[in-house]
Amino acid sequence: MVLGNEHIYIFLMILPIVSFLYASVGHGGASGYLALMAVFSFAPGIMKPTALLLNLFVAAISFYYFYKEGYFNKRLFLYFAITSIPLAFIGGTIEVDATIYKKILAVLLLFATLKMLNVFGKESVTIKNVKLWQGLLVGGAIGFFSGLIGIGGGIILSPIILLLHWGNMKEAAAVSALFIWVNSASGLVGQLSSGVSIELESFLLVAIALIGGVFGGYFGSKKINNQKLRYVLSFVLLIACVKLFYT
Repeated sequence: MVLGNEHIYIFLMILPIVSFLYASVGHGGASGYLALMAVFSFAPGIMKPTALLLNLFVAAISFYYFYKEGYFNKRLFLYFAITSIPLAFIGGTIEVDATIYKKILAVLLLFATLKMLNVFGKESVTIKNVKLWQGLLVGGAIGFFSGLIGIGGGIILSPIILLLHWGNMKEAAAVSALFIWVNSASGLVGQLSSGVSIELESFLLVAIALIGGVFGGYFGSKKINNQKLRYVLSFVLLIACVKLFYT
């Protein structure tokens, strides 16, 4: 049961805030959803498909707004997506031991925390063209990991784009949003094909997450500074890291 947690109402109040913040930077929010579910002691078997389902809807909304503003770089996206889509499917078919899964997820959430705090991945004026082999290698690695853990991969892709100067902040957001969507869809299909099921209650979470996603995508594609809220979310991510490492 997704909604069986005794503190579910607190979870439901925080959920749209998480989706708002992630959508504002072109992300679906899976790492944030996974962090919340870890804090509220959701079962790993529910966490992965639920996070990917939420990703599908929130990332789609985010992409729509960034695409509408003209920030989408089709070539950059295709270079990453060619290998990420099939490898996300393969990753989604693999069942990871719950203990190992929690440790891997904790490391991922630490990475997500650093991204939220802008520790790395600063925007550059000089933009370089990504080579095909670079895009295929990076996309494939992130895609497989995304399907395995239950994320879309944007939290990893966007800082790489910025660190290697393959695009500016808005371009990274637009490319990451669609990248997240295709990987989430592929990973979720992989999970479903391996016997994983989605709780019907998860669709209620989708409706709630979309509230934050719509506003986040709209304001993020324009101009908005969410720094104070990012600090709050980073604190939640750190709590989840500690909980996952010691449970």
